[in-house]
Amino acid sequence: MTKKTFGTFAGVFTPTTLTILGVIMYIRQPWVVGNAGIVGALGIILISVAITLTTALSLSSITTNVRIGTGGAFSIISKSLGLEIGGAIGIPFYIAQALAVAMYVFGFREGLVSILPNLNHLMLDVIIFSVVMAVAFISTSFAFKIQYVILGIIGLSLISIYGALFVNDLNYDFQLFGTYPGSIENNFSGTSFWVVFAVFFPAVTGVMAGANMSGDLTSPRKSIPKGTISAVILTTIIYISLIFVASLLATPDEMTSNYNLFIDKALYSPIVLAGLLGATLSSALGSFIGAPRIMLALAEKGILPKSKELSKTSKKGEPINSMLITAVIVFIGISLRDLNTIAPILTMFFMITYAMVNIVVLVEQLLGLPSYRPTLKVPLIVPALGAFGSIVIMFVINVIVALTSLILIFIFYFYLVNLKLKSEAGDSRSGLFTALAEWATKKSSDLSPQKEVRSWRPDLLIPMSMPKEIRSSYKLIHSIVFPKGSIKILSIFHENPEEQKNIELFLNNASQKYKESGISVSYAFVENKELNTTINISMQSLNAAFFKPNIIFATIDTGHVNLDYYNQLIMDVKKNNFGMILYIPYSTASLAIEKNINLWLTDIPTNWKETFNVGHNDLSTLLSLLICKNWKGTIDAFIIDNNPDLKFSESDLESFKTMIRFPNKTNINVKQGEILNHVKMHRNADVNIFSVDSKMTTIDMISIVSESRISGIFCVDSNLENVLV
Repeated sequence: MTKKTFGTFAGVFTPTTLTILGVIMYIRQPWVVGNAGIVGALGIILISVAITLTTALSLSSITTNVRIGTGGAFSIISKSLGLEIGGAIGIPFYIAQALAVAMYVFGFREGLVSILPNLNHLMLDVIIFSVVMAVAFISTSFAFKIQYVILGIIGLSLISIYGALFVNDLNYDFQLFGTYPGSIENNFSGTSFWVVFAVFFPAVTGVMAGANMSGDLTSPRKSIPKGTISAVILTTIIYISLIFVASLLATPDEMTSNYNLFIDKALYSPIVLAGLLGATLSSALGSFIGAPRIMLALAEKGILPKSKELSKTSKKGEPINSMLITAVIVFIGISLRDLNTIAPILTMFFMITYAMVNIVVLVEQLLGLPSYRPTLKVPLIVPALGAFGSIVIMFVINVIVALTSLILIFIFYFYLVNLKLKSEAGDSRSGLFTALAEWATKKSSDLSPQKEVRSWRPDLLIPMSMPKEIRSSYKLIHSIVFPKGSIKILSIFHENPEEQKNIELFLNNASQKYKESGISVSYAFVENKELNTTINISMQSLNAAFFKPNIIFATIDTGHVNLDYYNQLIMDVKKNNFGMILYIPYSTASLAIEKNINLWLTDIPTNWKETFNVGHNDLSTLLSLLICKNWKGTIDAFIIDNNPDLKFSESDLESFKTMIRFPNKTNINVKQGEILNHVKMHRNADVNIFSVDSKMTTIDMISIVSESRISGIFCVDSNLENVLV
């Protein structure tokens, strides 16, 4: 049976909106305003939203860069910082999602008790959750259909609350700054700003509701950013407006003593009560659907005990065993019996998760690897504020609970480290430790013995016999490696001492210029007249090193070209699993105005979309993206399609552009026939970039440059690049 997937509105916007507009809004927001006053309530909401909005932006940004799997935040953290850290965060996040169900059940019960006060509270809680569980077990699709109805009811209830302003005597004696009298539960013995904040904050924690459904979305990369951010903005406007509505409808004493203020004073009370019941039911349902999917993701990676059993799904794709375990945890939460007891606990777990999502984006941005190319970019300050704010507020609310939560996470982390988990997808940890310092080499190697394709960056090994080989390509090399690549120059030791001294002086000056741009560069001399042998031995030796070049860069002087040397060099590069860049400048034109790039792609596999494989076009495509970024230029991509089995529809081209994350202004064209004929027809570029297939020789490359009258860059792939990661 084909698994049903959901779009932006059904899968992200609706559950996120419904989870945020829940029990807190109906029965706690007036209490928040009554305690904190208008200014204090605004402060609480703005601080809460600042954390959730920065997290939503960070979440959205990273989602547009990775193929997010099942588990939402867990998947994101794991793909960047590894399964150990992802699991250490994912487990408490799962617990928080499960306990949130109990909180929403309490809210639903409080609404019912206002109608039927004589019913047994515990029995009501059990019955309510049983209904939620039954709906979830029928199917996710059925649950989402119910949410559409609830969304409509909530809309009507909000109209009724706003309508209360027209049928009640209004209070214009506003209290800007609250006195924090407390609540009925503590006999109004007083409270504080941060205690009120801790009670309110769970209201906005639904920001992850859509991300939790990542494995069930048709296009998580598009749906999560659009649905999450739009839901956060809409619900923030609603929460802020309700501060003023509550202040106009009642005095602070009324707001703190009457949890049902919005219901009692509404234009039509039954619809508000229905909204409360619907919102809490929907939030409970959304959390109960999302939590088992986090557990499923944890189990699929072998993180939990009995992972094999927990990762089993029904024919409809429902994680049945995970749902049963989640139900047990919810019943434990229900046994706590107090909404205000659960709220601060949930706050800690959510804060930690939000902090880590922001830290992931912060780390990725600081690393600046070419694999980090989100289509939604956020300033560095956004994840920095989100991470800092989440951690600080944890300790402001409750130092002991915050420390206990962190200790719990460290325990989970060390437990998972001992499991020696293996990730098929890889992560960015190698790049992280490499960027930090060389002392991390051993640790990085232990975490990922083979360099991950996501950690790829251009590290050039440039063989040089004469300085002019570097001079003619100096700016191009800079455009390729800036800002995070590296350069290693391998120079032949010259027998003439004077000439050798000049070469050393040149290399020292050239290195210094590159270093001024923050580029890592070094050079070495070898005594061997035969350059082919020297390069081949160097590649073989460097294969044993961790920090090693991955691309051989060479410039071909068409006036004095040794064809055998370059043909042999290409063969040696392939044999040693290095990439290669051959730069052939056209006459004195060089790279012209450094603006327009023509990228030529050939022999793309017919199953490229399913296998995430663009054939031998990875290095050339990555190179075009790097050069385009440094030139602040544009790319025109041409796919030469002479395969009758390969068809590119408009949808395929859009997917191709999205998966590679080309700049928005990139044009992609499909052509048939000989590549040279098309190259000669498109002479408006400053450089042509090609992939070298098995049939292309050095003389073919020179011929293309000569006839096109445009400088050319020819790329030979290794298996260390993948432009689709």
